This record gives sequence, C-alpha cells and structure tokens, in this order.
Amino acid sequence: MPFAPDTPAVALRGVAKRYAGAARALHALAGVDFEVARGEFVAVVGPSGSGKSTLLNIVGGIDRADRGEVVVGGAALHRMDEAALTAWRSTGVGIVFQFFQLLPTLTALENAALPMDFARRWRPHDRWARARRHLEQVGLGDKADHLPVELSGGEQQRVAIARAVAKRPDVLLCDEPTGALDYATGKLVLETIARINRELGTTAVVITHNAAIAGMADRVIYLADGRIQRVVANAHKVSPSELAW
Repeated sequence: MPFAPDTPAVALRGVAKRYAGAARALHALAGVDFEVARGEFVAVVGPSGSGKSTLLNIVGGIDRADRGEVVVGGAALHRMDEAALTAWRSTGVGIVFQFFQLLPTLTALENAALPMDFARRWRPHDRWARARRHLEQVGLGDKADHLPVELSGGEQQRVAIARAVAKRPDVLLCDEPTGALDYATGKLVLETIARINRELGTTAVVITHNAAIAGMADRVIYLADGRIQRVVANAHKVSPSELAW
C-alpha cells in the first residue's frame, strides 16, 4: 500500500511483548519506541534473548504485541484481525530467514516467483519476468533453473532475497540472514541486501549478531533486555570496534 513520503516505513510506539515461562514471565520487549525512515537500511543487534527476533516478528506481522502501536508501510497492524494481517503480509513485507526456507522441489526461478503467485499482483507472465530480473539482480541469473540442492548456502540465501523483494514490499526484513553462513559468504549476502536497498529504495531491517557486518547499515540499533540501549547513526562511517556490543 503506498504511503506518504514523510511517513516512516516502520513506527512502533510503546510496544511490549512477554511470554509465559515456567517460573516467571519473560519480557521480550518492554515498551519499545522504534522508527525506520522510508528507504533506510537499519541493523538491529544485541545478545541472544535481547528481543531482536521478537521485534522482527512483530514488524512482520508474524506475532502480535501485547500492547502498543505497530505501523508498517502506513498499515496499522495492531488494528488488524487475522484475515487482514494475512492479506497484508502477502504484499506489504518481504522476509528473509536464517535458513533460507526455499521449497526443495522448485527451481530458483519458481521459488522467487512463488510469493507473487500468492499475492496475485501481476499476470503470470509478468511474475516470471520479475522473478528472473531479481535473480539477475542478486547475481544468479544463470542459476534460475537450478534446484536448491544444486546451490551453495550463499546462493540459496540470495534466492531468498530475490523471492522477498520480487513482490516489491514496503519493508524487507532479514532475520540473521548470515547466521548459517561463513563470514565471507555472509558479507556477500549483506552486500546484496545493501545493494537492493540502494537500487530499489527498499527499506531494510536486518537482525544480526555480527557488529562488523552491521556496519554496512545506515543506522545500528542496540537491544538488550527488551529495550533499546543505544543507537549509532551513520554506522558505515564508524569502525567495527566502535560497533561492538
């Protein structure tokens, strides 16, 4: 859904989420205020259990906040019922997961086209053309007919990126997209995300544990104990040691 240029791509207000535990409730997010400007590339870092993945799941409409407001691409997710939220996810957000989640019996091209088939936003011929174009954009135009098993881990993740952006979502969310890869391959994947951000203007929010890789982002958000602890602007101009947790 189009939204005004001055509207943040992502806006969270007082967002809280807790999960019931055996001994006590776990506060995954404790009143988070968070904004991402349209076209911005933001990295969210922090230790295990800091609330990073919970934050991403709430922004992606996968999980619901217990309280607070969540607006993504101009859509108020906190006001939607499940049917509306499901419909919004098909077009409003693209998600890249740590373990690729490609369908093993589909080729790279078929995997990249699949979300557009569900969204039904373009004619079938146009979907294939868009999928092929985005595979070329991530450097895999010559691997369109390959099955996932025939691709390396880094190539599979780049197919997942092409799949996520082919439907032109308002926001691209990446949950530890380099976690299953070695550093060099992970860096290539993050460079691909950064290039997509620059060339398409797609807002990108990347969850990562790697401060050095986070330095590719415009801004780095540090989470701990469900709260934002600090923010580093112009992260790509800061040394990796200054970005360390």
